[in-house]
Amino acid sequence: MLNKLTTVNRKEGKNFSVVGDTYRIVITGKETNGEYAIIDMLVPSLGGPGPHAHPDIQEAFYILEGEIEITTEEGSYTATAGSFVNIPKGGLVHQFKNLSENLTHMLCIVTPAGMEEMFEEIGTPVEANVFLPPPEMNPELIKKFEAIAEKHGQKLYPPDYLKDK
Repeated sequence: MLNKLTTVNRKEGKNFSVVGDTYRIVITGKETNGEYAIIDMLVPSLGGPGPHAHPDIQEAFYILEGEIEITTEEGSYTATAGSFVNIPKGGLVHQFKNLSENLTHMLCIVTPAGMEEMFEEIGTPVEANVFLPPPEMNPELIKKFEAIAEKHGQKLYPPDYLKDK
């Protein structure tokens, strides 16, 4: 069991480009005994992941700047700066998108940890505040992402899965 104070300044942590967003791993499960992980997310205009679910992981977002639209099987919600969004355990299919023209900055907390390892595996290492274009999704890459997601307790859905929500 880890039994020491952990501090992380804003320049520490690994940065990854994930589907065009830039995610900085603030604290990993290895540093929290697997209890939780925190990811600092920068989501450019039209950025965000497609529909996905993770039945055994609770995911929460705190919007620092900008806004995102969260869409679930229950409907949509626009989360603006100062908003908090909780995706409970249980497998709720959801996605988030930045529909504004401005960058969205948010913190993501996952309990238990593990999602950060998926981001490291799927993502491309980048410097802070560097954005790569989203990868060209082809059948091979989709299959690769689905296998990695499944390995980390997630299921990916087709891009139009929540279209009418």
